[in-house]
Amino acid sequence: MVPPPTRLDPAHGRALVPARAGRKVRLREIGPADRRTLAGFDRDSADTRRVGEYRHWAAHRAEADFHFGIETLRGGLVVGSLSATEADSPDRFSYGIGIGPQHRRCGYAGDAVITLLRFMFGERGYSTCQVSIYGGNVASLSLHAGLGFREEGRVRDLELSRDGVKYLVLMGITDSEFAEIHPDFPVARERERGRHHRPRGRHRDR
Repeated sequence: MVPPPTRLDPAHGRALVPARAGRKVRLREIGPADRRTLAGFDRDSADTRRVGEYRHWAAHRAEADFHFGIETLRGGLVVGSLSATEADSPDRFSYGIGIGPQHRRCGYAGDAVITLLRFMFGERGYSTCQVSIYGGNVASLSLHAGLGFREEGRVRDLELSRDGVKYLVLMGITDSEFAEIHPDFPVARERERGRHHRPRGRHRDR
């Protein structure tokens, strides 16, 4: 899927937020039992892993702003994880997401991303989301295009080229673009409260 964000700030801890639910999954805090499940996903996909693919264990050890387990609404089954972090400006964020091999093609990834965007745009006050996807990862590129992300450019990477990947595809979506696709998203009302209504100081929940 999408690799974990690379711009991390080790000076800040993880943010704890209430669970956020979509149509198929909810995003919630990751517990010790979840870590074992997610580490198992990494082991299960080790033989077929593509270069740069999301690694659950690596995301858990990184100091991202938000970490979520992805849990099904029916049955409460943990099917993946997601991490998000502020990118190169206070208004922009990025994320990484991974779904366990046995749980893919069930619509969980798309629902988790939509739920994250609602949270980050509507509750945290970000205006833009940008992700970097490895060229050749057709499934992830198609997923994000279907969610309304636009291709913003391609970055050649000499390190990646040694593994057969020539570039990263940058894809992005703004809060207003997201609102057009999801008319129930209250972007207009949120903006009336001010561009930066979220708490400052890198807006951590303690």
